Amino acid sequence: MPDRSDAPHLPRSAPIEAYGKGGFAFDDMSHRGSLLCLPDAIWAWPVSKPEQIDKASLARVFAAAGGIDTLIIGTGTDVWRPPSELREALRAVKVVLDAMQTGPAVRTYNIMMGERRRVAAALIAVP
Repeated sequence: MPDRSDAPHLPRSAPIEAYGKGGFAFDDMSHRGSLLCLPDAIWAWPVSKPEQIDKASLARVFAAAGGIDTLIIGTGTDVWRPPSELREALRAVKVVLDAMQTGPAVRTYNIMMGERRRVAAALIAVP
């Protein structure tokens, strides 16, 4: 039997329709918890605070870096400054990092998706 925790919620990208109350809505589905939105799939993301964001938590982004130009990180309600090591690691694989609170991150992700840009988003759920 396949491990369901390693299966995407959606096998393609989709705009985020709503967020809050600890989760997100997209493609007529809802998800409780944080999300990792890649160009080819949307995944559950086991991160609940910005301090947990590192190369390990973004392993799927690094693996898919060839198809991503920009990574938007939604940091919940906190303002977070990404460590320089993380910025440099992403820069080395030619991915620009843009961190902001989750609300603006969702809006920016949806706009960039609408423009058919090669964008990914790592979004921490907000209450």
